[in-house]
Amino acid sequence: MTFFEAVQKRYSYRGAYQAVPVPRGDLQKIMEAGLAAPSGCNAQTASLIGLDDPALIKTIGGLLGNSGFAAAPAAVCVLTRAVPVYRGMRFNTQDYAAAIENCLLAITALGYASCWVEGQITGDPGIQQKIAQTLGVPEEYIVAAYLPIGIPEKEGKRPSYKPFSERAWFNGFGIH
Repeated sequence: MTFFEAVQKRYSYRGAYQAVPVPRGDLQKIMEAGLAAPSGCNAQTASLIGLDDPALIKTIGGLLGNSGFAAAPAAVCVLTRAVPVYRGMRFNTQDYAAAIENCLLAITALGYASCWVEGQITGDPGIQQKIAQTLGVPEEYIVAAYLPIGIPEKEGKRPSYKPFSERAWFNGFGIH
């Protein structure tokens, strides 16, 4: 699959996964893609924990309240460190967002599906803390997101997007 095919095929999958393991090598490729993402001032504030232990995935998926996530054969937990890197500014949100997008494209390119799960985590400090404790995450890291990974039981569909001409222009706003 080409890069542009992966971009066009990627979608957020929230359903059940087939009981087909994700090889550790594929999980590592996904994580390597995430770590290759750009990083503000090269601070590299995003870190990843690959999960292929069914008990851990079941525990974390259960915290997120989605049975599909709990039964995914693999997952990536995305961590960040909110440290100032340039004139007191922090780029950790941008860093982990770029890492997630690279992971999602790699997931798609390898024939799997996933979903960027963030709101259930960052919106509930209790869940965030339970995930951190379950995975032994040190205090200086923040659990930012979770990406379940697997072959979907039912093929999902990419949502429709507004036309290019409504969201992108050349040489100025609204110029075609």
